[in-house]
Amino acid sequence: MSLSLSQIPVAILAGGLATRLRPITEKIPKSLVPVAGRPFLAHQLEMLHAQGIRKAVLCIGFLGEMIQREFGSEAYGIKLDYSFDGEKLLGTGGAIKRALPKLGGEFFILYGDSYLPVQYAPIADFFHRSGKLGLMTVFRNDGQYDTSNVVFADGEIKVYDKKVRLPEMRHIDYGLSLFKAGVFDGYTADEKFDLADVMTALVHEKQLSGYEVPERFYEMGSPAGLAELETLLRKT
Repeated sequence: MSLSLSQIPVAILAGGLATRLRPITEKIPKSLVPVAGRPFLAHQLEMLHAQGIRKAVLCIGFLGEMIQREFGSEAYGIKLDYSFDGEKLLGTGGAIKRALPKLGGEFFILYGDSYLPVQYAPIADFFHRSGKLGLMTVFRNDGQYDTSNVVFADGEIKVYDKKVRLPEMRHIDYGLSLFKAGVFDGYTADEKFDLADVMTALVHEKQLSGYEVPERFYEMGSPAGLAELETLLRKT
């Protein structure tokens, strides 16, 4: 039986240095960058709450204490916990490994600069029915918003590679994934690794299901993306 969304936490990867947004991010972390008059994280949490999510764990690093001070243990109806990278950057995968004790048996992963207008419940339901260890949401991008990096055919992820470009790559990693905690058993604590490597390994093992979403993604990790998202959120 599938869990309700209130029982599935979201890990938000918010520990990066956000070099593309400098000088804004020299003094504040990306999650606190103002978008449409509020810190970006406020918009993310508001959307998560509307989808039925009730717990988030923020994986933070550079200037992360500022996020903790600003948002505390609960905001926008979502209970918040924090997992700090520590002395060294652990990469997106290492940050999740470190946060596992706070995340439990299964969880969504969301990037700290992504704004994704998508329904979470059907994704969770699809994941549970798939019986696989992980799920990647994909969007038919055709190179429009960023570089396509997924071969998705017959409802399956055939190839996922952020380094090698293939002409048949029409889809892109949408930015929302769902995992069983056991996926990270093979990695040691404090090991630096990327979430992309975890997903690529799961594709080879035929353990990564693919869920195609129709709505485009938005991001505020670049000046152009930030300006576009500002326009979108000012309208809503």
